[in-house]
Amino acid sequence: MEVILAKTAGFCFGVKRAVDTVYEQAGQGKGRIYTYGPIIHNEEVVKDLSQKGVRVVETPEELKNCKDGTVIIRSHGVGQDIYRLLEEEGIPYVDATCPFVRKIHRIVGQYSKEGCHVVIIGNSSHPEVEGIKGWSHDIGATTVVSTEEEARNFSIKGKKRVCIVAQTTFNNKKFKELVEIIGKKGYDIIVLNTICNATQERQAEAKEIASRVDAMVVIGGKASSNTQKLFEICKKECANTYYIQTLKDLDFSELRSINNVGITAGASTPNKIIEEVQKNVRNEF
Repeated sequence: MEVILAKTAGFCFGVKRAVDTVYEQAGQGKGRIYTYGPIIHNEEVVKDLSQKGVRVVETPEELKNCKDGTVIIRSHGVGQDIYRLLEEEGIPYVDATCPFVRKIHRIVGQYSKEGCHVVIIGNSSHPEVEGIKGWSHDIGATTVVSTEEEARNFSIKGKKRVCIVAQTTFNNKKFKELVEIIGKKGYDIIVLNTICNATQERQAEAKEIASRVDAMVVIGGKASSNTQKLFEICKKECANTYYIQTLKDLDFSELRSINNVGITAGASTPNKIIEEVQKNVRNEF
């Protein structure tokens, strides 16, 4: 069997930077280390960090009790209110927000201040999107759109300009489709495709590999938005696409009668897990 591993599989720049930051801080032994939310959407990494004493806090109230250590802001970023809370409470923190996400924060802050209605194309419940919303100067003039129905129903009063941005890990093809729907409404629109290059390259490569293999394996955490998008893209190209978190989730009996298999992984999947899956698929056949 031929096994094709995507060159773009695994940690992206922003995730690697955030994870390295936590391990570095945890290794210094200078007090407790907290992350505001899981540092990445990968249970194996979060479990390993937990064994090293890193604690996850989920709410602003929990955050107030972290004065005995250092808080690390994860790659997804947070809204302005969290920075204010940390400053007001005098809580030491290290900002590991992905630079591409920080760029969106600046865009949203700028255009909302200028009176634009901001449209964020992404998953409304994703922490990155929640953080992006938190940089708007007018939450009432900020809308999250993730589906064609929501794009069709989008409507604002008056002649306000509309600034459209995207969650960095959103499906690029779907982003363009939703922008096209909103664009037909006749608003004065500024479109800034803020899907990061690493995401676009990963999605394009996954689609290309999936189109020419008998089976496709997508590795990543179940809560990982970018991995879910990869799975959707691959599934359209290859019916035999499997979404796994670790090797133990892979049913080798499903791969018995195929000649080639492709492997890709989300931006929060460690190389160790990818290599383990690749090695075992090769050895098994």
